Amino acid sequence: MNPTSPHAAVPVQGGRFLIIGGASLVGSATAELLLADGAAEVRLLDNFYQGSREAIRHLDGHPRLLLMPGDVMRLPQLLAATQGIDGVLHLAALMSLTMSLDPWTGLDVNIRGTQNAIEAACINGVRKLIFASSNAVYGYGPGIAGDLVEGAPFHSADAPPGAILYGASKIIGEQLCRDAHRKRGLNYVALRYTAVYGERQHTRGANALIIVEAHDRLRKGLRPQVIGDGTDTKHFVHVADVARANAAAFASTATDVAINISGPEPITTLELVRLVTELAGKALEPEHVAADPGKMRLTSGGAWALDHRAAARTIGWSPQVDMREGIRRLIAWREASGT
Repeated sequence: MNPTSPHAAVPVQGGRFLIIGGASLVGSATAELLLADGAAEVRLLDNFYQGSREAIRHLDGHPRLLLMPGDVMRLPQLLAATQGIDGVLHLAALMSLTMSLDPWTGLDVNIRGTQNAIEAACINGVRKLIFASSNAVYGYGPGIAGDLVEGAPFHSADAPPGAILYGASKIIGEQLCRDAHRKRGLNYVALRYTAVYGERQHTRGANALIIVEAHDRLRKGLRPQVIGDGTDTKHFVHVADVARANAAAFASTATDVAINISGPEPITTLELVRLVTELAGKALEPEHVAADPGKMRLTSGGAWALDHRAAARTIGWSPQVDMREGIRRLIAWREASGT
């Protein structure tokens, strides 16, 4: 049975929230949703190492939004940011591609930064922390197949070191939350996002990069590329659904639990590229190419899906945006913004 506590519920309406790593794809969408649903205040803390002011431009001037430049590695800044806050969403992390380039910084930010967020939340009596975890806690490589449910083992054979380090850092982050719950009473929910995509898309995620690269080639009149035969499975979740999951996790009575957050259905890379081509209004056949050995690529051993049924039971959430609608929105945003 999933642990619950009435004291763990943080209703969005009237609540005060801090998003660490707020100038991001997920941070900007979640801030927008929290404000629309009546949050009394939303604070965004970001050092803009990876975040972008453009990602939060649409929120400029909102009377209940406060932008706080700051660094997750600086505990005093987090202590100041969490004063008077009901809920913290901790997003700040280096992802797999950046981790591959700079593993030491990645581990420092993903582990020490998470501990700093937890410490600040505990000291200032934050009612609930939502930790942005990842399907990377299950690993990568040939061992990944079937429905990945909470409790599935970690696989690392034949996977890129950067991806494995990223997954390991998320496992450690979850356990730091768990330790703080047991020793200090911190209410938390770890949400294991699968590959997030959508409006204000960045290019730091290896899987979402496939969408951007295909669309970029199509806009140049070039055939989109598919690595190998295109049967490699991906599972995405639209950023609007992730924002809803974050809000639902705050409002729920769930605590001390990790749950999967994924889109309605997985998709193969060939199906994905063909979908991008169709929605871009092109009639170009994909070009099959060999993998670049110098470029990190995340693969699995067969068809797999990140099972999200526990999220419905635990926080009352299920995905609403399918890949067709999500890609349509992303392409429309890229065309409108000139990205």
